Amino acid sequence: MSVSCGLEWVVCLGCTRWAWKRLTYIGAYDSETWPPASPGEFEPVPRLCRVVLANYDPDLSNPKFAPPGRGYADVDPKGIVKRATYDDVGNRCPPYLVYVDEAHKEIVLAVRGLNLVRNADYKVLMDNKLGMQMFDGGYVHHGLLKAAQYILERETETLRDLLRRYGPEYKLIFTGHSLGSGIAALMTVLVVNNRKEFDNIPRNRIKCYALAPARCMSLNLAVKYADVINSVVLQDDFLPRTPTPLEYIFGSIFCLPCLLFLICLRDTFKQDKRKFKDPRRLYAPGRMYHIVERKFCRCGRFPPEVRTAIPVEGRFEHVVLSCSTTSDHAIAWIERESQKALELMKESENAMAPPPQQKMERLQSFEEEHKSALQRAKTLDVPHASDLSEEEIQVDGSTTPPSDTHSETTTEPKSAGRTSWDELMEKLFTRDEDGKLVVKKDMAKEIAVE
Repeated sequence: MSVSCGLEWVVCLGCTRWAWKRLTYIGAYDSETWPPASPGEFEPVPRLCRVVLANYDPDLSNPKFAPPGRGYADVDPKGIVKRATYDDVGNRCPPYLVYVDEAHKEIVLAVRGLNLVRNADYKVLMDNKLGMQMFDGGYVHHGLLKAAQYILERETETLRDLLRRYGPEYKLIFTGHSLGSGIAALMTVLVVNNRKEFDNIPRNRIKCYALAPARCMSLNLAVKYADVINSVVLQDDFLPRTPTPLEYIFGSIFCLPCLLFLICLRDTFKQDKRKFKDPRRLYAPGRMYHIVERKFCRCGRFPPEVRTAIPVEGRFEHVVLSCSTTSDHAIAWIERESQKALELMKESENAMAPPPQQKMERLQSFEEEHKSALQRAKTLDVPHASDLSEEEIQVDGSTTPPSDTHSETTTEPKSAGRTSWDELMEKLFTRDEDGKLVVKKDMAKEIAVE
């Protein structure tokens, strides 16, 4: 009798401890050890949020969804080169636009987020199974990769012509929100691996800003492309933290809060080593920027601060049970809070003495942090983790021919017609006897072992 009572107390205390840890866990804990971001590196985020929001307003002269008080002041309607609507893209991908920002010397391709009343967007999300799509030595979301490939098939000529017209001072920026963030990230990976089609554009002129990012690539790829992909997360946003595949989330018969609670319960008893050992597990891509505006046991929103890092372990693994889990996913809130955070960073910078770390030193620290993250991934035995050569991640733009991990993968440019991205896909992987997609590099290793 006494033994059974003791076991009951142990179970009760264990459940109470778990409930306390889960209910008191807040989003700020994910980045509490990260260093603060600088205004120079974070400056594009609120501006690109407004470019993504421009997808929602077909007429920028009479906007309906513009940020209150700011509107689209830094989005010139004359700079919109091309706008693709639902009628143009059909069921293949969300709408997007191509925009030239002459003030900041950027060529931007911005993809809008998930439309909750459009079935085609759900089909893109659900076009995937765990371990279905291999790519560049890792795994990616199959439906998002197909959407990224489709947009590039349509817009490669447009982007290449714009880069030629405006010259080498202009950067190529991909950005998107929610569903569009995963597509933008995978477009960036495709372009980085196929720079010949863009006149051998240097790697440091290609950037991606994934707003409220979807989990779209395996951990080795998320760290590998951290020098070109940046993810922006607002406080408790559920999507970057939900390890359950997207097709399960939106195809579940459960309500979203119930599903998130069950995910919390399951992940409590799963060891981190088991998570790292699964190469099919998808993560939010690239370098992370976390906007923190709420703290434990304190009501209301506080002046937002931005923290940044390239995490390997602890990459937003814990779903936060809070009232703002879904509202923090909204692009309007991200734009508002990122603008506030940027203004506060600029005020703090102007009020203080010259920073101890100059701009060039900050760029060099990005390079060192990327190398450290790659080494950490190898230390943790992350499947397919690889190093980048020093030449590839230089910050001054003087690149050398890429290593095997970033080999150019397309055939020679054709004299006429648009580039077919199917050639890139055929170059990167093949199919085995069972019809499954296998990266050719990995296939060669298997044959050598046999």
